[in-house]
Amino acid sequence: MLTATNDFVVKFANVNGSGSASANELFAKAILRMGVPVGPRNIFPSNIQGLPTWYEVRVSEAGFLGRRGGVDLMVAMNPQTWAADVAEVEADGYLLYDATKPLPASAFRPDIHVIGMPLSGLCAKHYNDPRQRQLLKNVLYLGGLSYLLGVEPEVIEQLLGEQYQGKPQLAEPNVQAFRLGRDWAAANLAPIGLHVQRADRVGDRIFVDGNTAAGLGCVYGGATVCAWYPITPSTSVAEAFEKYCRKFRTTPEGEKKYAIVQAEDEIASIGMVVGAGWNGARAFTATSGPGVSLMTEFLGLAHFAEIPATIINVQRGGPSTGMPTRTQQADVLSCAYASHGDTKHVLLFPEDPAEAFEFSALALDLADRLQTPVFVMLDLDIGMNQRLCRPFEWQESRHYDRGKVMSVDDLEAGKPFGRYRDVDGDGIPWRTWPGTHPQRGAFFTRGTSKNADAGYSERGPDYVQNMERLLRKFVTARAMVPQPVVKPGPRPGRYGILYYGSTSPAMDEAAQMLEAVGFPIDLMRIRAFPFPESVRDFVRQHERVYLIEQNRDAQLRTLLVNEFELDPADLHPVLHYDGTPITARYIADRIRASFAADHVEERAA
Repeated sequence: MLTATNDFVVKFANVNGSGSASANELFAKAILRMGVPVGPRNIFPSNIQGLPTWYEVRVSEAGFLGRRGGVDLMVAMNPQTWAADVAEVEADGYLLYDATKPLPASAFRPDIHVIGMPLSGLCAKHYNDPRQRQLLKNVLYLGGLSYLLGVEPEVIEQLLGEQYQGKPQLAEPNVQAFRLGRDWAAANLAPIGLHVQRADRVGDRIFVDGNTAAGLGCVYGGATVCAWYPITPSTSVAEAFEKYCRKFRTTPEGEKKYAIVQAEDEIASIGMVVGAGWNGARAFTATSGPGVSLMTEFLGLAHFAEIPATIINVQRGGPSTGMPTRTQQADVLSCAYASHGDTKHVLLFPEDPAEAFEFSALALDLADRLQTPVFVMLDLDIGMNQRLCRPFEWQESRHYDRGKVMSVDDLEAGKPFGRYRDVDGDGIPWRTWPGTHPQRGAFFTRGTSKNADAGYSERGPDYVQNMERLLRKFVTARAMVPQPVVKPGPRPGRYGILYYGSTSPAMDEAAQMLEAVGFPIDLMRIRAFPFPESVRDFVRQHERVYLIEQNRDAQLRTLLVNEFELDPADLHPVLHYDGTPITARYIADRIRASFAADHVEERAA
């Protein structure tokens, strides 16, 4: 019998639209309330109702928040996926199912422990309404799990009260169903080898999703304009921004100090953002890969005319419609080089909601400083899943950095001005906002080729000078963007691993797995493009470097090879792109297998 305390994986297999999501989330929150860290993942279809959905909860007192791989306890409530769900259970693990109708022995595995609860039968006996029976069945198995695992019932009942606060007509039947399930389990089942024990390992960390964090970050970062078009999985960024603007950007008299526009499409939304940025407002849009595809012409305009714009891109599976409710890091190349011609954009790669908050605010600063579009590269795993992270931090003394903006006093004093002139070698010109001066209309911009004073020009030298200046500005950005985080191994590492974004929590655990089998490694988490020189140095300092990505084509690897002219053979890709978040076991197994295969080839040669 598999035994573990505060260190196991529970997975719920349900049907979309069955009301299971709230009960499964309550399970995760109850363990969190007992002081034990959890890392939940909601894996759901893009249709409204009827297809399979899963909710996986990593319980880890050690604090591992990424997916481990494997399932210790499967709560199998979906006949459609029964065989695959049963197959996923670890040997000697547990399977909880609805035993109202008996199943043949062939439906089970002999090497796992089967736990049956007559959930449908209990609901039929105690509830008359068909919809109520469906919804409360989820709460019944929550009650059974609380007994089997030792989750304190008072914690779950408190959470139910909070969820249905002010709605006693909903709270009472849910609490009754929870007690019914727990009482039945206590009378008919025995606790299993997996156990939750109260701890104090959560500390002051908060439990929040990345989209909410990004929306709040945009408020703190000074955004006053949001133009967007609904698209999964980014819609809740704009919704969070509106929620916090109502709280922080509305006067006591009810006057709104912000503008949120749901545009007719993504093209219009980015056009509004660029227009607002040109006019001096801090503006952003939230979208996903298909939206970025539609925005590329305006992104090219903003890049070449040098207008600030911030894009929160919550990545999903592609191409085309792809997998709208699955996660990938699949937009790296399309965002880095968005638009035609020689175009490069700044990308920020947050690892969790805390950095989603920080980088969204920072992106607004960088867009102003660099006078260019800046992407915050979230993905569905960070954006839509709740994650335990450090509290958000904000310095009250922090001032918004608007970059090189000339005031009316500067212009009146005759300060030399050329809209596209590089005066100090960093590639960033001075600008003004519309209306700064009644006669000196220095805010004029061009999306076509021009000279340093914004005069129309198709002269080759003028075009080359402008393009080279834009490249100098991109190099300047290297020192402005978040720098990589290096985590040296406990021993000098011959091998290095590069990774970024939502791969981070699984990578932290995979590193320990590799160290445990004598594989010494150093880690570098890349946090932005353009890449600082320290990334190239890291590659050169290690005999072998693995690059972990959640896409098929090793997109970040392509960027590294292209930007630093590296030998592709120096970067060994480890790729995961089935739409589910990468697991620690997958990373460790692939690195060991790659290393072993390469050494076999070397010995054969």
